[in-house]
Amino acid sequence: MALGYWGYLIVGRSEQPLAETDALRAVRDGLTSRERRDDGWQVWEYPSGDGDVGSMNALAMETGAPALFGYVMDSHCVVLEAAAPASGAWTTCLVRDAMAGYLGAGQSDGAEAGEGEEGAGLTLDDYFLEPGDAARRAVDWAAEAGHTVNAGPLLDVLTSEPDPLAENLFFRFLDRLGVLPL
Repeated sequence: MALGYWGYLIVGRSEQPLAETDALRAVRDGLTSRERRDDGWQVWEYPSGDGDVGSMNALAMETGAPALFGYVMDSHCVVLEAAAPASGAWTTCLVRDAMAGYLGAGQSDGAEAGEGEEGAGLTLDDYFLEPGDAARRAVDWAAEAGHTVNAGPLLDVLTSEPDPLAENLFFRFLDRLGVLPL
């Protein structure tokens, strides 16, 4: 079985390269520009199976614009952390079943082993917004980015299976946000 991709895809809008921001200083040397558009939107990559690129809240506050990252885990699932100066930060994931497997967390239906133990068995909803809530927060995030989007297409991506790679869902999510059209 082939090893999938592990790493961060960081998205933000700024006149300067995101790699030059204070918010990303700790990982600056490992960042590679994937896309820079005339309207200031940028995608940077930080390949890593461990480590942390920092806070999207700090990046959003520094740039004055919404920011987000996708942490791709073996091309099977993606942690999404998003923030915007006015609407704040939120976290969700793409490919929830695979994410539950990586975290050892059950889905919120209680069907996971250990459900009888008091206080045991954290669910995915303890870590991430459920898809409906995440779609609503994403609509607010997009509005702050200057885009009017509907929750439905975002919810479709948030509940999709990888095709075949989870990072493809991440770029589809950016498309539905109106940030980086496919």
